[in-house]
Amino acid sequence: MATPPTAPAHHAAPPAPLHLTWDDIGSAAQVLAERVTAGGLPQAVVGIMRGGMVPAVWLAHHLKARDVRSIEVVRTVGDGVNAGKNPLPEVRNPASLGDLRGLDVLLVDDIAGTGVTLAHTADMLRDLGAARVRTAVLAVNRANWEQDAPPEDAIDHIAALYDTWIVFPWEGTA
Repeated sequence: MATPPTAPAHHAAPPAPLHLTWDDIGSAAQVLAERVTAGGLPQAVVGIMRGGMVPAVWLAHHLKARDVRSIEVVRTVGDGVNAGKNPLPEVRNPASLGDLRGLDVLLVDDIAGTGVTLAHTADMLRDLGAARVRTAVLAVNRANWEQDAPPEDAIDHIAALYDTWIVFPWEGTA
């Protein structure tokens, strides 16, 4: 007897984006600061431009870290919800990092979607001679995660895990 055809799969609509508030960000930064402090204070905080600079500066204040740097790493091709991604992150102006040799560095981004940008940038910091690289994000969107290891194993400090697109207060309604 022939196998009956499989009915087409019905895909549920993706969940609506979650809009975080400044209060949410403040609470998340406090959580991250406490977790980072437990492992020792970093000598430098590096924020991934653009969105990672806001939590990087906030964390630097909580951690009383005066050495704050930035690196522009771009993978998403637009600012809209569920925007497409380039295959690999593009690093712009890596010289902006200065000399990281021998430093304990905290790498910060606002969100890890696929995890590729954070992993790529952490590897780059290690290649530049950082003695220790720890990673921290305000949020992980598990719906987009692409790494072999779960986010909790791939990222040192995560404030919150979500299963949808996150819109941060500095993004407006993009």
